[in-house]
Amino acid sequence: MASVAGSPSVPEFLNSQPTKEPSPPGLGSLRLRYKVGDETIVKLGLAINYSQPQITIPYEKIALAERLGYDSVWSAEAYGSDALTPLGFVGSRTQHLRLGTGLIQIAARTPVATAMAAATLDQLSGDNRVIVGLGVSGPQIVEGWYGRPWGKPVDQLRDYVSIMRQVFKREGPVSYDGKAISLPYVGEGSIGQGKPLKCILHPNPDIPIWLGCGGPASTRLMAELCDGWLPMGLTPENWESTYRPIVEEGLAKASGAAATAPKTLADLEIQGGCHVEVTEDVEGAWARRKPAIGLLVGGYGSRTHNFHKETMIRRGYGEEAEKVQELFLSGKRDEAFEAIPDAYIDEMGLYGSQERIRERFSRFEGGPFTGLTLHTDELEVLEMMADVAGLTPRR
Repeated sequence: MASVAGSPSVPEFLNSQPTKEPSPPGLGSLRLRYKVGDETIVKLGLAINYSQPQITIPYEKIALAERLGYDSVWSAEAYGSDALTPLGFVGSRTQHLRLGTGLIQIAARTPVATAMAAATLDQLSGDNRVIVGLGVSGPQIVEGWYGRPWGKPVDQLRDYVSIMRQVFKREGPVSYDGKAISLPYVGEGSIGQGKPLKCILHPNPDIPIWLGCGGPASTRLMAELCDGWLPMGLTPENWESTYRPIVEEGLAKASGAAATAPKTLADLEIQGGCHVEVTEDVEGAWARRKPAIGLLVGGYGSRTHNFHKETMIRRGYGEEAEKVQELFLSGKRDEAFEAIPDAYIDEMGLYGSQERIRERFSRFEGGPFTGLTLHTDELEVLEMMADVAGLTPRR
């Protein structure tokens, strides 16, 4: 049974069910980019820890985030706890926070299974709250944990998203002939009796689908097919030079002859991730973050397929990425961690005094980011960041 972090037993108020206020129809489409006066507001999300021997739900932190005006809460999965179950718990005890998966591994479930789970969660939590964030993971997990072939990830993502759209929209029985996935199934082992079916549940047809990715092909696909992006490698500084041309290529493809209306950057949500630590020892904060980054860049994946190493390369640290991986795989972990540049940690983190954090946060305003998912265990940091971002508390 999941526990509430910091509580020896489940408090009485968690046993009661709140009265849910239904969200207005189409709310997802209204939440993309919004302003207060002339200022663009970067929405804040909260990350739930997931790579642990025992899963806990930090409800006190989540409840505070909701009161402070945070936009979303995010779960994830690797090869332990899943990404969807925690959001059911959170959704039953909150009213306003959007419930995002950052991300679901597509090898873990068929596209229909993911669509069914997301549609069910969305209805039970009050409609228009779920964000389905998808990604491919790496071949060590895809083939080693899920027992699925690595194949061609971009083809898989295109088929996966397209099938989920059919399930949500219910415009007819689901039938799809893709390069990687087809419905009904007619491949090896089929007896030819598969029948196109239409979802019994009537879901929100516009449940947003986001993609967690960073490579050119998958990022282009994200802009073409999806509603949002969980970027790997995007910073405020490299948007114009590295990513904007790729995103605009995908948007242009979505706006082709068959489109009913042009798709623009304003139609796309972009949610970054950010660790926050208030401290007077900035270099110490960077040093504390390096072992986690070193593990990802150096050893989280194979030598030839490591998304975190590729992310470091795309951010302009190619030589350093190669060195970190080589040292880590040679068993020299401490040296691998030391080889990570301070600037790499600082670019997508908020470390230092409140004044420094406020200054560094301003880099995200007015750029491509519509939101930031914060990683912190400190309630005081949630309150500070709500003030920094100019959030409006909920009553």
